[in-house]
Amino acid sequence: MTQFDKLALNRRDALQRGLAGLAASGAFLGLTRAAFADDTLAEVKKRDELTTATEMQFPPFDISDNGTYKGLDRDLIDAVAKEIGVKVSYLDLPWTSVLPGLEAKKFDLVIAPVTITKERMKRYAFSVPIADATAALMKRADDKSIMKPEDIAGKTVGGQKGTSQVEQLKAFAAKLPKPVEVKEYVDNNQSYADLAAGRIDASVNSFPNLAYVAQQRPDTFAVVTPPFGQPTYFSWVGRLDDQTLIDAINAAILKVEADGTMAKIQKTWFGQTMDLPKTVPEPTI
Repeated sequence: MTQFDKLALNRRDALQRGLAGLAASGAFLGLTRAAFADDTLAEVKKRDELTTATEMQFPPFDISDNGTYKGLDRDLIDAVAKEIGVKVSYLDLPWTSVLPGLEAKKFDLVIAPVTITKERMKRYAFSVPIADATAALMKRADDKSIMKPEDIAGKTVGGQKGTSQVEQLKAFAAKLPKPVEVKEYVDNNQSYADLAAGRIDASVNSFPNLAYVAQQRPDTFAVVTPPFGQPTYFSWVGRLDDQTLIDAINAAILKVEADGTMAKIQKTWFGQTMDLPKTVPEPTI
């Protein structure tokens, strides 16, 4: 199993562990509530440091490479912090510790890619999107029979069992003129292996994850565009009462996008660029 395919298991296991990871992480989350002023942006500028947290097991967004933090989130937050005029620090936490740690004011910002949902918008302040999270398809690079999502009619498509992407695939397939055989796997790596071997015709996952896989193996895989799922997005997350900080983050993201830096970062980690909303969209899920 490759590193980028372990991410789904890591996150699912983390969810099952609940808040245990937060308690375990207390040794290195030594910041106290008193360390944060009511105006977090002013406090960030005063201490000249934006403290961030993520789970560094979610390629291509967050990767721990022999202890070195890499990924789209790392490159983008470095560019954003430079625009704001502060340094940035990074905490590597279990996924279930990230949002509770934010609420406990252990750090300023979550840079783990968080899907914008209706329920989460009631509890957190979201940045403008940093990536498209919409469900999409990947095919073999030399397969000319699938040029658009609708071309999977009558074919076999694989995906990870229990994911929203597989459920969206089933709903999409039900509207096609020919039935689609949906083959479900324990993890995405098995789906990708069967796709490469010709045992299935396509694989389903979120668009950026597939783009990363295809970028790593361009002679084997290609992403089918456009994505077929309901439009969803990944964003960074702050506390609801830290709107001034989120406003500054958003202004910096939009500036980084306008000057072409965002496109360069996307090209590095996805192998292609993507257009994103300039405001926080209303969630579809």
